[in-house]
Amino acid sequence: MDSHTIRVNKPTLEIVRVLASKAGTTMTAIVEAAVREYEKRKYWEEYYAAYEALRGNPQAWAEHEEEMKLWDSTMRDGLEDWPYEEGQE
Repeated sequence: MDSHTIRVNKPTLEIVRVLASKAGTTMTAIVEAAVREYEKRKYWEEYYAAYEALRGNPQAWAEHEEEMKLWDSTMRDGLEDWPYEEGQE
């Protein structure tokens, strides 16, 4: 695995050190997990911002709603009678 050095301030380094110690893992694993979580959070922030922008445009939102109605009609596939529906286990 290729590795690189990054600079962080001392308080951040100490937080990572304590987290790694408590978790019984490496500081690298903590930083990698934190970056993955940050990436996931940013993805969903962008997703919800785009959705809100769509809702803020009445014409675009109406087009979206019409398309959702079309997609909802594709769900008439008989699976609502599937024996594992909620309450039928």
